[in-house]
Amino acid sequence: MIRRRSLLTFAGAGGAALTLPGAAAAHAVPTSSPAGPGPIDLPGPTVRRTVGTVSLRLVDQDRQDPFAPVPGPRELMVQLWYPATGTAGRARAAYATARVAAALDRTAFLDPGTLGRLRPTARVAAPPVPGALPLLLLGHGRKGGRSNCTALAEELAAHGYLVAALDHTYDAAAVEFPDGRVALSVLEDEPADWDAAERREIGVRAADLRFVATELTTGRTVRRHAGLPCAAPGRIGVLGHSMGGAAAAEAVRQDRRFAAGLDLDGGLFGSPVPDEGLDRPFLLFTALDDHDTWRRWREHQRGWGRHLRQRDSGHLSFTDLPHAAGPGHLAEHTPPEVYAQLFGTIAPERATELARTYVRVYFDRFLRGRPSPLLNAPSPRHPEISFVWSRG
Repeated sequence: MIRRRSLLTFAGAGGAALTLPGAAAAHAVPTSSPAGPGPIDLPGPTVRRTVGTVSLRLVDQDRQDPFAPVPGPRELMVQLWYPATGTAGRARAAYATARVAAALDRTAFLDPGTLGRLRPTARVAAPPVPGALPLLLLGHGRKGGRSNCTALAEELAAHGYLVAALDHTYDAAAVEFPDGRVALSVLEDEPADWDAAERREIGVRAADLRFVATELTTGRTVRRHAGLPCAAPGRIGVLGHSMGGAAAAEAVRQDRRFAAGLDLDGGLFGSPVPDEGLDRPFLLFTALDDHDTWRRWREHQRGWGRHLRQRDSGHLSFTDLPHAAGPGHLAEHTPPEVYAQLFGTIAPERATELARTYVRVYFDRFLRGRPSPLLNAPSPRHPEISFVWSRG
């Protein structure tokens, strides 16, 4: 069995499998013979609206990177998705750079070349729609990457959001900078002191989120990069998968600019949130039925709150990896019990549809003032979703 703490912090199948003695050796992926030919199309947005994307290097000169092997300011890669006015002359975006995709293939125990075949819908540097857009900051799981929830990001962008996904440098499996440098994760798979490690990691992640919010709403980044979409300072939400969800909760606790937060199946480790609650809206959307940190959060939550559970799902069902698992022969490289806990039995297309629907209606309510009955009671159209707990 996977230890529950590891399941709720790791983003990739590799990270979870490494908690099993001998798993990496027994189920190693071949290093030759790349995955079979042909693209793997991610589900496109459900509305006919062009989505653009651009990647930015941002440097926080006011903060030293605590993970960097050589002292220096904190350096991040951030990818934006946004509604665009057209696609003329704009190339279709890659899922990740070749070197990052290869690193993610290895950590997720996919056939080499699998994630390089994933095709998003967005067009590189397509011109953004005019006007200020509500901003959503999106965080990945431990040792994951900013591309992990691309299908979700594109859907939100098509519905009018500016989505900013961060690579948390030296936490993410691999981060490639514009000059070709690649920073690999330095995090231990199984820290001797999980509590201390999580406090440190969540603290850095929350600071990253706050820095990026400032960069995108004060105009500093926009002035340096012509043609970027504009973020609305008064309409900011934050969400994340796995440890990214825990960081989203801590960012809401620390920063009143964040109007609402959302956690996709992440244990609320590394912060006081479970024992203090939050005074603003927070949605917990999980595959597991319950967890100690979630129960404690429910007892202390002061603002609007929901805990929704998605039946038949696994920890990675909220990411793009279910769409790559079959083509990448992940089931052949992973113990059956690990695979079941990571993906459940839900079809990848249905898992993506449910995550997109509930994430969107949640932020529509709290960033745009558009109520939805889906947040008030179970829906016969979505029988997989049950209400574990509600407040407000």
